[in-house]
Amino acid sequence: MTSSVRIAAWNVNSLTVRLPHVIRWLQDQEKANAPIDALCLQELKLTDEKYPHRALEDAGYLSLAAGQKTYNGVAIILRKAALAPIASDIETAFLKPIRNIPGHIDEQQRILAATICFKGMQPMRIISAYFPNGQSPDSEKFQYKLSWLGALQAWLKDELAQNERLALLGDFNIAPSDDDVHDPKAWEGQNLVSPPERNAFQSLLNLGLVDSFRMFEQAPKTYSWWDYRMMGFRRNAGMRIDHILLSKALEKNCSYSKVDKQPRTWEQPSDHAPVIAQIQSN
Repeated sequence: MTSSVRIAAWNVNSLTVRLPHVIRWLQDQEKANAPIDALCLQELKLTDEKYPHRALEDAGYLSLAAGQKTYNGVAIILRKAALAPIASDIETAFLKPIRNIPGHIDEQQRILAATICFKGMQPMRIISAYFPNGQSPDSEKFQYKLSWLGALQAWLKDELAQNERLALLGDFNIAPSDDDVHDPKAWEGQNLVSPPERNAFQSLLNLGLVDSFRMFEQAPKTYSWWDYRMMGFRRNAGMRIDHILLSKALEKNCSYSKVDKQPRTWEQPSDHAPVIAQIQSN
């Protein structure tokens, strides 16, 4: 019997608000016989002390979190039933954890990486990442974004050299091409779509990563984020800025990648939808 794991990313825009959504979504996937084995969260907006480990463990999941008050924060949530027997607690489930880009001084909590051992699979390096927004190309925040992207690329080069099976998941705050933007003309020259950002995205691919979503035929105008304002979701005025990038070793075993828009229809939703990829055992 072939083993597989489903990995996902979701910017929840406050885990305090969206915890019921996260648990509901994970349980819905279980009921649909398509459980999520590793879920990378972004924008927790809470400190480590307030992270809901107990509620998630009661639902059948182990978590590692790197929180920050009010802003940012990332986590990796693992389905206990999918883990190898040795991964019985947080310490053995999340191997070689990293909470920041090494050598890059940053007070903002945007990176969490760990090696995971799933049943019937070789170990997988999973990185939950919340890329800076950048605000606008003429702002200091944009320069911070470009600096952060440069540090990320340098670190990932080392990570890939050490980890053949690597997945980078999260809110990238970059729409890689015009196909990922509802109105490219209206967004031209703006943050999220500017040439420097798209070049940085391409630099990640040049390291040997692949955009799992674009490996498969997808419905046109498929997005992962819609502005809360002006009925963005109802009009499908969105952008695809949430991604799962896979190393070559995982690419060859990826059987699908998609966006699940359903949680965006729920009451008081995040402005992002989860993105999913399935990896078969080799």
